[in-house]
Amino acid sequence: MDDNKQQEDPRDVILSVQGLSKSFGGVHAVIGVGFDLRQGELLGIIGPNGSGKTTLVNLITGYVKPDSGSVKYKGTDITGWMPYQIARLGIARTFQMVRPFAELPAFKNLIIPLSSPRVRQLSGGRYGDRDSVAKDLLEEVGFERESSVTYKAAGSLPHGYLKRLELAKCLALRADLIILDELFSGLSIAELASLVPVIEKLMVEGKTVVMIEHRLRELFRIANRVVALNFGRVIGEGEPAAVMENKEVKQAYLGSED
Repeated sequence: MDDNKQQEDPRDVILSVQGLSKSFGGVHAVIGVGFDLRQGELLGIIGPNGSGKTTLVNLITGYVKPDSGSVKYKGTDITGWMPYQIARLGIARTFQMVRPFAELPAFKNLIIPLSSPRVRQLSGGRYGDRDSVAKDLLEEVGFERESSVTYKAAGSLPHGYLKRLELAKCLALRADLIILDELFSGLSIAELASLVPVIEKLMVEGKTVVMIEHRLRELFRIANRVVALNFGRVIGEGEPAAVMENKEVKQAYLGSED
């Protein structure tokens, strides 16, 4: 990132990660990772399996406590905060392994984030018809409004719908920063084609998005910038095409030719 630009208008930086490190026993999962994320940007986080991507997101969102380093959101140091405190500030995330309330109908899964302290504060305590809002949000991410799928138990839904439900939970929370952990994983080409415009719409609306993703072709269509990790370290950062030309990144994905 251009340090001069950061100094010119630091108000644009919504998330600042500095020197973040985490070890589990003798395994160094994240080592000195740092980057700034600007308001309205879509940042991709890429790297081979085991490179530390999900651990990094867990550190940012409070599910894992860092050994060192800091995380600042809109200028507030949130290092070590609990996940619910971070969510209340306006950071929402999806999970690589989907976590629905399996017995509840799909639209009822959104009632909890729609009833959250954050939404209560933003709406002045006026929730409106939460069932109707939940159905609207599901329609926004690709559920058919009058389809029975909206009313089925979440645990019975196909994988593609569960991924959409994860995204809808973030929208229900009215988050400003949305972190998507392999949202595209396991989706068909048709499902991807319908979901990418949903992400693009979030960007038009001014949301800030971080995407951990292995589906690089689709990610690079929409990402402004990517950070590449390997063995817990940043090995490349910048525009997608430039990062993929980086020698270390190529070796991480393709292996050494030596």
